[in-house]
Amino acid sequence: MASWLTAAGAALGALLLADMLSAGLSRYALRRGIVDRPGVRKAHDRPTPYLGGVAIAVAVLAAGTVSIPYWDRRITVLVVAAVVVALVGLLDDLRPTHPVFRLVVEVVAATAVVLAGGRIGVFGHWLDPVVTVAWIVVLANSFNLLDNMDGTAATVAVAGGCLSAGAAYLEGQRGLALLLITLSAGCLGFLVHNWAPARMFMGDAGSLFIGFLLAAAAVLVRVPGGATARLAELLLFTFVATVDTLVVVIARPRAGLSCFTAGTDHAAHRLRAMGLTVPQVALTLCAAAGLAGLCGVGVAAARLPGVLTLAAAATGAAALVLLLIKVPVYAAAPAEEPATADVLPLTVRPAPEPRHRDLPLRNAPASDRGSVLHLDEWRR
Repeated sequence: MASWLTAAGAALGALLLADMLSAGLSRYALRRGIVDRPGVRKAHDRPTPYLGGVAIAVAVLAAGTVSIPYWDRRITVLVVAAVVVALVGLLDDLRPTHPVFRLVVEVVAATAVVLAGGRIGVFGHWLDPVVTVAWIVVLANSFNLLDNMDGTAATVAVAGGCLSAGAAYLEGQRGLALLLITLSAGCLGFLVHNWAPARMFMGDAGSLFIGFLLAAAAVLVRVPGGATARLAELLLFTFVATVDTLVVVIARPRAGLSCFTAGTDHAAHRLRAMGLTVPQVALTLCAAAGLAGLCGVGVAAARLPGVLTLAAAATGAAALVLLLIKVPVYAAAPAEEPATADVLPLTVRPAPEPRHRDLPLRNAPASDRGSVLHLDEWRR
């Protein structure tokens, strides 16, 4: 009973603290000009403050102090590494940093988690630590890319964090479970300000902090059933971010675009183009993360077989990717498709370099997409 009361108190504290800090930091960011300004490749039409990620991180760390007695060396290193990654994200929010610098810091942070004992444990030799570092870095950045629409990243984090906490608790890792519970609660408190229409963004500080914690926590949770169960668990607890990344990696080369540029062609934007509202998109992604996470808990509890669950998860992911890449989100060039009320012509106006360098949606309302950037213009 005491452990449940501790978890409930920590969660409530993280929720309230994230809410209050978000409100205060929002006013501070507006005064200091720490905002994401509207631009031709953006969906929002007014300056929106960053620093939501700072509110989440501080709330999680403050409320998470109740779990310190349960921490071991691995969790301590995980928290320190996540804070370092969040600080790099904050630097990028305040003033864009070089991608190589950010990548190096992420690799060092992930390596620290591996050296502390976090391993995927699939191959059984030197390849395990290498793959673990790569997996944590890729998934942290995948979650960063998932933060592309009001409420999406926060809702996915709420579901993913809660269910990852359940798996950690089943394994007896109370410290990790409490940390993940406070992460979910902190994201829920921030979601009050990030729900559509968003009054605040979490920025890279928040998305990298959350993504790193979730990816590394999945590595730290041990599941019975061998390599296949381990792979199923890793895929299920990061299902939405994995599908979103695969959609982009597959669709952009087919459209003649680079995978290393940002754009409004992610899973959320494709769901939006299918006719869902922004809140419906966020809830859909949250439901997908929740369903996958429940299956992950089933694997961790040895209630679902590893082989069959991995096959089902991989098949489901492949089906979703194939479905989503067929959704038309890239606007055709004027010569191929004249501008109409549904596809606005390119407008050129001075704007600062956007935080989210997004391609517009083809079928979204004008209020959601700003001006349209045609593919031929993008390539130039």
